[in-house]
Amino acid sequence: MTLALPHRLFTLQIMNELLLVIGNKNYSSWSLRPWLALKHTGAAFREERIPLYVPGARERINAFSPSGKVPCLIDGNLRVWDSLAICEYLAERFPQAQLWPHDLRARAVARSVSAEMHAGFATLRSEMGMNIRRPVGGKPLTAALQVDIERILAIWRDCRTQYGHGGDFLFGRFTIADAMFAPVVLRFQTYDVHVDSQARRYMETILALPAMQEWMKDGRQESESIPHMD
Repeated sequence: MTLALPHRLFTLQIMNELLLVIGNKNYSSWSLRPWLALKHTGAAFREERIPLYVPGARERINAFSPSGKVPCLIDGNLRVWDSLAICEYLAERFPQAQLWPHDLRARAVARSVSAEMHAGFATLRSEMGMNIRRPVGGKPLTAALQVDIERILAIWRDCRTQYGHGGDFLFGRFTIADAMFAPVVLRFQTYDVHVDSQARRYMETILALPAMQEWMKDGRQESESIPHMD
């Protein structure tokens, strides 16, 4: 019956249906990124949280996501999967949220560091998995892990120095780049990574976001445990 509606009404109905399918908030760094960006838009949305690595999880995810992975954004009859692709879609869907810097050069750099975070830092991901419930405490740093950490700190330092005027985020105001690095902030806090005062201020800025506070609260209240991620 929906298809019989006038085209304009059908379009409005689709535009009002936003569903973000995510994994465990305690563990799923990829889910946090678009969730944070979507929160920043101020748009109303529903979330479907599917605990990972439990019986039936794959079947539930496959019902939503063509890739069989989370996150996946459903906007009416459109499905967008992959964290960065979702963020890009949100930037176009909600231009008023200004999820990318307005300046051409700053926007190019923001896209570059977001793509680097999206595609790289494999050692950080494997050796410092996101785990909000883990007691805060350091761990031995391998040489490869130290390289990843130093590169991330260099990105933060360069973005803040060159483009961070007018605000406390990487490019002044909140952008997709901040959403992409938000799980790294959680990792650095959890594993008590030594950072300089500038990086510490940036971390505090991200952690103070109401949306981040909400995500962390929900993550701590989850009961599921994934042994290989603990």
